[in-house]
Amino acid sequence: MPVAKDDIKLKKVDKLIKALEKRSERFWGILCFLLVCLIGWVDYATGYELNISLFYLIPIVLATWYAGQNRGIVISVFSTAVWLAADLGAGHVYSRPILYIWNTLIRFAFFLVTIYLVSKLHNAQNTLQSLAHTDFISGAVNTRYFNELLESEVEKLRRYHHPFTLVFVDIDNFKAINDRFGHRAGDNALRFIASELKRQLRSSDIVARLGGDEFALLLPFTDQPAAETVVSKVSNNLTAKMRHRNWQITFSMGALTCEAAPDSPEDLVEMADKLMYVVKNSTKNNVRFSTFKGMGTKSEEKTDTLSKITAESNHDFKARKNTD
Repeated sequence: MPVAKDDIKLKKVDKLIKALEKRSERFWGILCFLLVCLIGWVDYATGYELNISLFYLIPIVLATWYAGQNRGIVISVFSTAVWLAADLGAGHVYSRPILYIWNTLIRFAFFLVTIYLVSKLHNAQNTLQSLAHTDFISGAVNTRYFNELLESEVEKLRRYHHPFTLVFVDIDNFKAINDRFGHRAGDNALRFIASELKRQLRSSDIVARLGGDEFALLLPFTDQPAAETVVSKVSNNLTAKMRHRNWQITFSMGALTCEAAPDSPEDLVEMADKLMYVVKNSTKNNVRFSTFKGMGTKSEEKTDTLSKITAESNHDFKARKNTD
């Protein structure tokens, strides 16, 4: 139980941090400006004998972390000016006029050093976060981060009712690339495929490698008609690129458009995976589409959808067999 409570607390903190990071630079600029004004007033009201200079670092650090180094420098200049004004307004008299300039420059230099260190720390954190979210072979999003993004998309659907499409992609005959050209060539192929998927999709779309020769695509704000257009185009373009490189590989894809929130994201993963294997186990080199509309009870939704997929697969397979 204590572990579960700690996990809940960590998730709440993580959500708070993400919410703060989504705020605009303008928001942080205004907030930090007001904070400096407040700290300056307190500094003036308490007099020069009580040193509260450390508190000026709060808006400077916030501005640098959330709004960037340049915004942090602007806030540090303003903080230095407010600090000097509060010092003089409180009646602090120096024996020599040059001491005003010297102390002001020292304070500003201290702020600049703080900004530099905070910027370096923030960049390091972004780098580590990027590495933690990225598959080191393909450069696509890794499975763990993809699951987080999928969960977030389900929550958005539950709240705002915006459909999205989940696509599972399996590379047909990928083993032949490794066997014929070696694993390095296979890794290069994975990198190329991930790069092509990113190039052909929107910046808001997610490309993830789930492991081995499987990828997943997450397409926000995409209903089934739009998914059919986009995914079919991506499939055709990828296949053409493979032929151009003399790689005898194709792609089996299953595209599931979600119009209602499921019990859990894992339900969607299972359905999309099932769709993909319908293609994989029949013709290969094709795309299968379906829509999860949330009809019936939640437990039946998943079963009905999976049964429908299997039934459609058997029907198509028999039709192809009779035609042959």
